[in-house]
Amino acid sequence: MRIHLATTPNDKPVSFDYQQKLVGVLHKWLGGDNNEHGNMSLYSFSWLQGGMKDGNKLAFTKGAKWFISFYDERRIKQIVRNILNSPGMFSGMSVSDVVIEETPDLSKRNLFYLGSPIFIKKIDKESRETKQLTFNDKEANDLMAQTLLHKMRIAGLPTDESLKVSFDLSYMNRKTKLSTYNGIGNRASLCPVLIDGKPETKAFAWNVGIGNSTGIGFGSIY
Repeated sequence: MRIHLATTPNDKPVSFDYQQKLVGVLHKWLGGDNNEHGNMSLYSFSWLQGGMKDGNKLAFTKGAKWFISFYDERRIKQIVRNILNSPGMFSGMSVSDVVIEETPDLSKRNLFYLGSPIFIKKIDKESRETKQLTFNDKEANDLMAQTLLHKMRIAGLPTDESLKVSFDLSYMNRKTKLSTYNGIGNRASLCPVLIDGKPETKAFAWNVGIGNSTGIGFGSIY
């Protein structure tokens, strides 16, 4: 299940690295005793849309739009209740409108666009160093599929042996973006993805996102 949010305009500058503030807002709406911190994220959310560069900051003069998706529909209903009680976000923006979208029938779709960049990481078994991968890396597709299958196991869903996830390299405007979170730079991919598999697998991906760190705003799709 997904909710689409519209906000009021900001009255204070918005930093380019606002991602951490979005995470804070989401957890406020989940409630202080929520158990999502530190768990494998079975949810995803987009970045803010509608912003314009204003010097070294962002301005949302007509407000922003973004969406939040959860595999567990109860979480979405909880968020909606808490938004009604506390719609404030940051930089003077508040939620002005909420639209609920049920998970659609994706049986005839395999191309998905991004609400936020896809972040992929791999830990080297020998050095224990973390490597960040993009659409330029051959391993990226397999790692996206493996992460999604892992989330399906956590959710108690059967393995989809037909699952294939790949970047759509025919997309001419593909690029990478460096995003800083908690002082750490994350190189992520802005490129649509192709998801082939069972309809329920694609529906699951539509909610939980693709790649790593969907719980901090990477990998949301639509």
